[in-house]
Amino acid sequence: MKAVVQDGYCGPEELRLEEVPTPEIAQDEVLVEVKAAAVNPFDWHCMRGEPAFARLLVGLRRPKVPIRGVDVAGVVDAVGSGVTEFHPGDEVFGHRPRAFAEYVSGKEEKFAKKPASLSFEEAAGIPVAGMTALQAVRDKANVQAGQKVLITGASGGVGSFAVQIAKSFAAEVTGVCSTPNLELVRSLGADHVIDYTKEDFTRSAKRYDVIVYAAGTHSLSECRRALTENGTFVGVGSSKTGGFFSILLSFVKPGLMSRFSSQTFVTFLTNGTKENLLFLAGLVEDGKLRPVVDRTYPLEEAPKAIAYQEEGHARGKVVLVV
Repeated sequence: MKAVVQDGYCGPEELRLEEVPTPEIAQDEVLVEVKAAAVNPFDWHCMRGEPAFARLLVGLRRPKVPIRGVDVAGVVDAVGSGVTEFHPGDEVFGHRPRAFAEYVSGKEEKFAKKPASLSFEEAAGIPVAGMTALQAVRDKANVQAGQKVLITGASGGVGSFAVQIAKSFAAEVTGVCSTPNLELVRSLGADHVIDYTKEDFTRSAKRYDVIVYAAGTHSLSECRRALTENGTFVGVGSSKTGGFFSILLSFVKPGLMSRFSSQTFVTFLTNGTKENLLFLAGLVEDGKLRPVVDRTYPLEEAPKAIAYQEEGHARGKVVLVV
């Protein structure tokens, strides 16, 4: 099969499409013929090995996994003898390493049935960004009906999901984005939109019960000015740069600030589960969630797709079509 591979840490121009063995499956695994695979910041972090501290997890000298991609949608090609949920021909989506390829394998709990109303390209965009937004809005912020929720990066991958998920919980949602994306964010259900090129929400008199910070350059101290007395700040996303201590601080500082304030500051790592995939699929089926796909590229143009994603201006998701 064809797959997008790398030998060592590199830029997108050094990725290449080559023939590799088709995965073999164990008794509890499924083999999926990939129809679409979405690009995430995680992909260029692994591609470049940045920030350098991440290499302790993904490989010191080169990536442990040479094939990029973690978000996938496709058709079940084969199942192991112990698989009970899926059958060949089922349309599924999920999150698995080595997704930028013609086939991917994994245990059945890593996949869910693709909602019939979604294309493969749309379904592939859900797993990482959708589950990150769900954790931020539901699990970390515990958003309730009527709460005032502000979401930065509202037109991006995580932000576009967070707007829709917060609205599904009947919150009053304000989305922050740039001028060209105002109408997109309104179309996702945002009650209010702020053009960050013209207005700084941290300097406004308005206060929010929850801030989901998916993009931006504000400090925690600046953001806390926009929170209510008992408000919650949830930080998501990642930086392209930073050494060990800056990364450590980004996780430690919110907890320290929470200990000395009535406000709550949270950051987290995404934990993908089957239950979360099913919850998001349910929102799709109820008409409350729809992935935004900015651009699609053929598999052989993965370097262009990753380069575009790395620029940080994608509206929703960037997807490879296989």
